[in-house]
Amino acid sequence: MNILIVEDEKLSARKLQGMLQKIIPHASILQVTDSVADTLDYLNSCPPIDLGFFDIQLSDGLSFEIFDQRDVDFPVIFTTAFNEYAIKAFKVNSIDYLLKPVNETELTTAVDKFKKGYARTPAALDSEVVAKALSMLTNNYKNRFVVKVGEHIRLIPVEEIALFFSSEKYTFMRTVGDRDYGIDFTLEQVMDTVNPNQFFRVSRKHIIALSAIKDIIAYSGSRLKVKLNVSTEEDVLVSRDKVADFKA
Repeated sequence: MNILIVEDEKLSARKLQGMLQKIIPHASILQVTDSVADTLDYLNSCPPIDLGFFDIQLSDGLSFEIFDQRDVDFPVIFTTAFNEYAIKAFKVNSIDYLLKPVNETELTTAVDKFKKGYARTPAALDSEVVAKALSMLTNNYKNRFVVKVGEHIRLIPVEEIALFFSSEKYTFMRTVGDRDYGIDFTLEQVMDTVNPNQFFRVSRKHIIALSAIKDIIAYSGSRLKVKLNVSTEEDVLVSRDKVADFKA
């Protein structure tokens, strides 16, 4: 399988290459291009490509410009940190649309979709991919939580939250000011309402704000220990089964 990666962030390109080599070890990464111009130039004289991974926002424009300027006869999986391009992505030869940071589970699902019938066939706007795109466009993440303090109501912006945690069947959030508030959400419900680019569920008991990370330390059992810029009563550990996605 010949793969082309179009990505202008070197770290993202390296991480994507590493995950692809693990998921499809027999695949050949033909080239990593980092701009619209570089990609167009490469496509003029490249070997046959089976699958492309295209970041949408490149240094000299949007990768959709590549499709505007030439025919792309291989299927593409788009990667981006932004939702607003979802519908347009499915109007070209696209298999899937992955939000950054791309995790190994979602990448594996997208590659499996390609293996099961998208290879060398025109992409179709089926109900599943359209639903996914619409979901991305309409998913309004919470930007604040409402908490009760005595007889008063407070609005806590998500930017002020460092940690969500569970304790004795209750859920709490801890602000960057080291103050705790009880909330009427389970941790599962919290993850359904906050932006996954800002928060990560590291374990059954903890959801952390990525902006609150102060240090990450290798820990026993292939886990990671995360130190936050707020106090914690117990170690905040990244579960073994979540380490790969956390690093992605």
